[in-house]
Amino acid sequence: MSAQPDAPTFSDPRPEAAAAPPFGAAPRRATRQVRVGGVAVGGDAPVVVQSMTNTDTADVVSTARQIGELWRAGSELVRITVNTPEAAAAVPRIVERLAMQGIEVPIIGDFHYNGHQLLAGEPACAQALAKYRINPGNVGFGKKKDLQFAQLIEFAIRYGKPVRIGANWGSLDQSLAATLMDENARRAVPWDAGRVLREALIRSAVDSAERAVELGLGRDRIVLSAKVSGVQELVAVYRDLSARCDFALHLGLTEAGIGSKGMVASSAALALLMQEGIGDTIRISLTPEPGASRTKEVVVAQELLQTMGLRAFTPMVTACPGCGRTTSEFFQELAGVVQDHVREKMPEWKITHPGAENMTLAVMGCVVNGPGESRHANIGISLPGTGEAPSAPVFIDGEKAVTLRGETIAQDFVALVDEYVHRTYGRGADAG
Repeated sequence: MSAQPDAPTFSDPRPEAAAAPPFGAAPRRATRQVRVGGVAVGGDAPVVVQSMTNTDTADVVSTARQIGELWRAGSELVRITVNTPEAAAAVPRIVERLAMQGIEVPIIGDFHYNGHQLLAGEPACAQALAKYRINPGNVGFGKKKDLQFAQLIEFAIRYGKPVRIGANWGSLDQSLAATLMDENARRAVPWDAGRVLREALIRSAVDSAERAVELGLGRDRIVLSAKVSGVQELVAVYRDLSARCDFALHLGLTEAGIGSKGMVASSAALALLMQEGIGDTIRISLTPEPGASRTKEVVVAQELLQTMGLRAFTPMVTACPGCGRTTSEFFQELAGVVQDHVREKMPEWKITHPGAENMTLAVMGCVVNGPGESRHANIGISLPGTGEAPSAPVFIDGEKAVTLRGETIAQDFVALVDEYVHRTYGRGADAG
């Protein structure tokens, strides 16, 4: 086995990297920075959004297509299942296909039970992946556990790859849990069973990481996670985990659920932890509605970070919730049109109009809060409520700029947004 190369030093060009925490948030917990392909995780890098495919990895076309969709939605890392020889053999072809499309997103291989065999059988897979994810609870059993874990770490060292050591409540190391239960029984004041299991989860992650370091893997090549499916349990686990180590941490509520339940539970847990400065990369593990796009989890993760003031991805619309003064649905339709428009344009604006993601927009439904909210936004519109004059004043950077009327208000307002972006964030805006 060849020696592990020295880790290169990188500077993160994103201005967010050096930004102070938003008002009320604790400073980011100091962690070692890990390089996953071209993406920095931990240290002073912004919190990174990641996602996971749900295709059969052996299906190269479908998997590459879904990775592309997730990447275009804003996923900065994408994890795929590597569970069979066919899946392992497909990985290099998937990465090659993505490269031909200009998609340069780091791909993470998710291994359970047989990862050591798959990497040994498909060296091209081991090389093509940007990171390996190992679950210490099912990397092996009995006497084979330590050997197979060591083999996976050796592959990471050989190919210069970082590793996420991800313990999970649903696949906890049972031998470790039994040992801690026995120790607890001998305590003068025993812990409750929940605390013992949380301790087993944390110990599984931390002890496995320290073992990887003993085997020769650099501390700057290790990311830890310890996932559970309950909000309060997740918060308790990560508070304790963050106090015990300086490894970069991946946050996520495992099996969060479907629809609003999954979004609310994940947001509640992750927001609380990130407000305390804990967490370097996140995933919102949503169960997609039948036939729905997998990209929803990426959008939710981005919106969570942006509403907390930790990142900026796309202009977000402040919109009126509606009341008895707004019997028309036009303000709702316009808010949706504007949000969809800026999200669709953002991949282009990111290149041609950097900074546009920080723009604030407002679509308000009546005169009560409409003008005030619109003045607070970079560009906002106050639509007429029930019984109000059929006109819609538009405010730009706090000043009333124009009043829109008639059947083309939506098109006219979108055009004003585009004009504002071009004027304010265009490459020549500063010089002009």
